[in-house]
Amino acid sequence: MDVDTITHPAAPAAAAPVIIKHKQVVGSIDSAQMPWVEKYRPATLEDLVAHEDIVAILTRLIDSDNLPHLLLYGPPGTGKTSTIVAAAKRMYGSAAAYSSMALELNASDSRGIDVVRNEIKEFAGTRQLFNSGIKLVILDEADAMTSDAQFALRRIIEKHTRNARFCLICNYVSKIIPALQSRCTRFRFAPLGMDQIRARLVEVADAEGVNYTADGIESILSLSGGDMRRVLNLLQSTAMSSAVVNERNVYLTSGAPLPRDVDAALEWLLNLDFKMAYDGLVSMCSIKGYALADILTDLATAILGMELPPGVLAVLLDGMSNVEHRLAFGTDEKLQTASLVGVFIQARTIMKIK
Repeated sequence: MDVDTITHPAAPAAAAPVIIKHKQVVGSIDSAQMPWVEKYRPATLEDLVAHEDIVAILTRLIDSDNLPHLLLYGPPGTGKTSTIVAAAKRMYGSAAAYSSMALELNASDSRGIDVVRNEIKEFAGTRQLFNSGIKLVILDEADAMTSDAQFALRRIIEKHTRNARFCLICNYVSKIIPALQSRCTRFRFAPLGMDQIRARLVEVADAEGVNYTADGIESILSLSGGDMRRVLNLLQSTAMSSAVVNERNVYLTSGAPLPRDVDAALEWLLNLDFKMAYDGLVSMCSIKGYALADILTDLATAILGMELPPGVLAVLLDGMSNVEHRLAFGTDEKLQTASLVGVFIQARTIMKIK
């Protein structure tokens, strides 16, 4: 049995991909072992592909030797850490100076109140004998710091401003106490645009000699959510597991439902009776290994793009959100599949009455 096909009459056929790029895959042992996320991490501010305004402001602040305390926040994979590391290397000029003048702590390190009072305070309160200039303390994923540690950090930031600057990096700025936010200049890193990601994605694929198709590139972009880290990881995973980076291989590698399967599921839910729609969804999830939560997310996107009466749309979204909520707590997927079909049957009934 072919595990990548569904023998349901409503499922559409897939179009054959056209390879628009074909190169012999070459590379050294080092390049094969290094993750592409780290291999192609921007080394300078000029290498960053997005957030031109933020990069321009940081460049002027560094060149004028007037860098304030910083708070960088936004979704994962939008370049926050890469930006501040590139800015620090521009500020210090060499890797040796950066290693001695910058202290970088992330979520894997212990950053409780003892670390703030001892390690960070000691680093910020001392001056280098052979290096001039201000020190830089980078606290990555600062929203994971305890409240006590954040409160202890307030006074340290004020006390050691003469010879040290602090940069807080987080995904959720609401988890940073207001007292720290007021002491920092805030920069929001929005998700990257598709055009920005596409240019860098094609550049990396060409540099690595990846065989890819147009639909493969678009599939990676549609799954990225503006996250450059996820884009490069998905490209590398697909290139290592498949000969060609096309739509089918990208979705199989990521585990996300294929668009044609989502369209087929929507067709069943909107047109077939309860039993046939339920059997089709259960068969799809069992044969292809899809998670109902992933199908639910794509169905919501498809429904929002349809022209439905407001009352029907409200019933569908409310019912689907309840199904997603129950799935998040580990309820049985088959039972929730039946509930999902019931939501669509209810919406269809409302449309017939109207």
